Amino acid sequence: MTDTLPVIAAILGLLLVIGISVAVATGWGRSRGRHASPKRPARSSFRQGQEDAPEPPKKRVAVILNPTKFVDVPAAHALVRESVLAHPEWDEPIISETTLEDPGFGQARAALADGVDLVCAIGGDGTARAVAHVLTGTSTPMGLIAAGTGNLMGRNLGLPLDVPTGIEVALTGRNRHIDVGWLTMDPDPEQASTAELDPDRDGPTEPDVGADDTHGSDPAPNQHAFLVMAGLGLDASIMHSTTEEAKARMGWGAYVATGARNLLGARFATRLRIDGGDPIAHTARTIVVGNCGRLTGGITLMPDAEVDDGILDVVAITPKGIVGWAGVAVHVLAKRGQNHPKLDRYRCQSILVSLDAPQLVEIDGDVIGEARRVRFEVRPKSLIVRTSGVVAADQLGRYV
Repeated sequence: MTDTLPVIAAILGLLLVIGISVAVATGWGRSRGRHASPKRPARSSFRQGQEDAPEPPKKRVAVILNPTKFVDVPAAHALVRESVLAHPEWDEPIISETTLEDPGFGQARAALADGVDLVCAIGGDGTARAVAHVLTGTSTPMGLIAAGTGNLMGRNLGLPLDVPTGIEVALTGRNRHIDVGWLTMDPDPEQASTAELDPDRDGPTEPDVGADDTHGSDPAPNQHAFLVMAGLGLDASIMHSTTEEAKARMGWGAYVATGARNLLGARFATRLRIDGGDPIAHTARTIVVGNCGRLTGGITLMPDAEVDDGILDVVAITPKGIVGWAGVAVHVLAKRGQNHPKLDRYRCQSILVSLDAPQLVEIDGDVIGEARRVRFEVRPKSLIVRTSGVVAADQLGRYV
C-alpha cells in the first residue's frame, strides 16, 4: 500500500499541471482574475479621472449678528469668519448686522433668498426670535449662538454659551425639529376662532402663518413667533422697565432688581379659554405661556415643558402680597409640578387670554405693546435647529 502512494501523488500532480495548462491556454484564469483582464483600464486612468473630477461646492452660511452684544464689533466679525473657515467644506460666511429698525427679520429673508444652507443668529433671545420668526416652516436649519443676557432657548437646548463653540455646533451638529409658539395681539374674529378645536374634527390646527423656502413665514402684522416664553402683566412690565445698560452691567440680575420694584403692582382680571373650553377667571399678577420651562439660574417655572412636545405650558400667578409671593417662590424653586393656591398651571395647544384692561405683552424678553385680548398657539416641530446631540436633563439645569 505504501508503494502506491508515490504513484498516486505523481498522477495527481500530473493532472494538476495539465489543468493549469488548459486554464492558461483558454484564458480562463485571466477572465476570473481581478487585474489580469486585458480590457480593464489601467490603474492610472482611475487616478486621472479622480484628479479631474470637480470638487463639490462649498456650503454657505449666513450669520446675523447683533452688534450691541459686542464691545469690539470688527473683532466679532473676524472671530466668526475664522471659526467658519476652519471648516474647509464651508465657504466665506455672509455676515450681516441687526439694526434698531430691523432686529433680524429682513436679514433672515435676504439669507433665504440667497439660498444659503444655514442661517445663524448671534445675539440674545430677541435676535434668535426674529430669525426664527422668518425660518419657521422652512427647510433651512438655524444655528443659535449665544451672545446675550438670557440665552434661554440655547440653555434649554444645552447649547454652548460662547461664540466659537456655538459656531462649531451650528456647522457640524445634528438637526432637531422644535416647536414654535405664535402670539396674536387683539385677534380679529377669524384669528380668535376656535372652530379648529372642534373635537369632531381632526383636532387643533397650527396657526396659519404661511411658509416658503425662499421667503420664510408670512404671518399677519399682529402675529409674532416666540421660542421661549411670552407673557403679560408683571412679566412684561419687568422687561419694559429693565434698561440695556442695567443688563450690560448686571446680566440677568437686572431683571431681578426690576422685578423687586414691581412685585406689588396692581393685579388684573383675566379670563382664559384653554383649547376652546369655557372661560376660567383669574385675578392675576402675570400670565406666562411657555414653549420651554427653564429660566436663568436653574429655575424651572414649567417642569413639564419640552421644546418638541407640541404643547404650550401656561402659568397664572395670582399672589396678593409678600406672603403670597413667598409661597409661590418656594413652590417654584422646589420644582413642584402641581398647582399652588397662588399659581395655576395649564397645558394646551391654544389659549385665548381676555383682559378687562390693556396690559403690556412681551415675547422672549421683548415688549411688543399692549393688548386686551391675546391668543397663543403652537406650531409643532416647525423650526430646524442645530444641536450637539441629546443632553441629559441634569445637565440642562446647570446654567452658567
